[in-house]
Amino acid sequence: MSTVSEVKQKALLAKQAAVLTNNVTTEQKNEALLAMASALIAHSDDIIAANHIDLENGRKNGTSKSLLDRLALNKERIEGIAEGLRQIVALEDPVGEQLEQFSRPNGLRIKQIRVPLGVIGMIYEARPNVTVDATGLCLKTGNTVVLRGGSAAIESNRKIVEVMRKALASTALPADAIQLIEDSDRASVNEMLKANGLLDVVIPRGGASLIRTVVENATVPVIETGAGICHTFVDESAQLNMAIEIALNAKVQRPSVCNSMETLLVHKQFAEKHLEALLAPLAEKVEIRGCARTLEGFTGAVPATDEDYATEYNDYILNVRIVDSLDEALAHISKFGTMHSECIVTEDEDHAAAFLQRVDAAAVYHNASTRFTDGFEFGFGAEIGISTQKLHARGPMGLPALTSSKYLIQGNGQIRQ
Repeated sequence: MSTVSEVKQKALLAKQAAVLTNNVTTEQKNEALLAMASALIAHSDDIIAANHIDLENGRKNGTSKSLLDRLALNKERIEGIAEGLRQIVALEDPVGEQLEQFSRPNGLRIKQIRVPLGVIGMIYEARPNVTVDATGLCLKTGNTVVLRGGSAAIESNRKIVEVMRKALASTALPADAIQLIEDSDRASVNEMLKANGLLDVVIPRGGASLIRTVVENATVPVIETGAGICHTFVDESAQLNMAIEIALNAKVQRPSVCNSMETLLVHKQFAEKHLEALLAPLAEKVEIRGCARTLEGFTGAVPATDEDYATEYNDYILNVRIVDSLDEALAHISKFGTMHSECIVTEDEDHAAAFLQRVDAAAVYHNASTRFTDGFEFGFGAEIGISTQKLHARGPMGLPALTSSKYLIQGNGQIRQ
C-alpha cells in the first residue's frame, strides 16, 4: 500500500466511522473503553513481546536511555495504561453539554451544545501509552482517531491497536474508529498534514522538531502541544529542604517527559548560602551545566551556553543559572521558556504573586514540582497532550478540549426581514 493510499484510505474509514461514534450513548462509549482496558490486560504478554522488539531495535540504533524509558512497557505500565481508560470512563461525558441558552426578541430560541470535533489525527513519537490515551479520549468524546506514532514504537503500536480494535467488535463502536498509519516514512506525516476534508484537526505530541514541522506545514487545523523547556526558580527566601525536594522531583523523577525541569534558576543570595547543598544531591543524578557563577560556587559543574538554555534535553542533564533578582529570573524564562510549566520556590508571598501573574505559561507553580502538569494529576484522566498555545485549549487537554460546539435554533416560522 502506498503512503498516499494508506493515509487517505484509513482517514476515510475513520471519517465514515465518525458518523456512528457521533451518535452512540455515553453508556455505549464507556462499555467500549472498559472492553479495551480488559483486552490490554489480557494480551499484556503479547504487547510486551512486541515492545521488546522495539526496545532491541532502539538499543541497536543507539537510542538514549531516557527515550528507551519512554518506549518501555511492562505489566505494571500496561495496567496503568488500562487504568487510564477506566478513569476516562468515570469522567463526565462532555458531548451534548449545554453551554448556553437564550431567546431573541423575534422569538428564536438558541442553544449552544458541545459536539465532537470529528476525525482527530495524532502524530507522536516513541510513547506507546499515547496510543491508548489518545484513543480513549477520542472515543469518549465521540471522535475517531488516526494514529501516526514514531517508527521506534511501531511493533508496540501495531499490537496495541490490534488488541483495541478487536475489543470493539463486541461493542457499539466500530473498529474503524481506530486507525494506525504504519508507514514510517515522513511522507505519511506530510500527507496527514494536508488531509483537509478527511481530518478535522491534527495534534502533534513530541519534541520541538516534530511540533515545528507540523505547525509550519499543516493545512489541517492544528492544536499545538509545545516542547517543555521548564524552569524552577529558587528565590532568596526558599526553604532549602523544599527547594532540594522540588528540584530533584522536577528533574530526576522522570526526565524524559515534557514537564520535567531543564533549567534551575537560583537567586544569588540563596546561592551564597546554599548552592553546594542544593546542587550536590542533583549532581549525584545528573550532569550539571552552569553559568560562570555556578562554576565558581560548585566544582561539579561544566559550562552552560545559550544553546543549552534553549534545549529540551529529556535526559539526565540540568542547566543551572544564578540570577540577581526575580526580574532577572522572569527575563530568562521569557527568553528561553516554551510557555509550558514554570515554578517558583519561595516563602515571599509578593514574589510568588508576581511570578504567578507575570509568567506566560500554560501552568505556573508556587512551591510545587512542574511534574504535576499532567492530565491524571489535574483530575482529567488521561490527556491528549499539553497545549502551549492560546486558542481553543491550553494546558493538559482532557475531554472538553476534544469537543467543538454547535448552535441549535428553534423557531415558529420566523423569516429575516
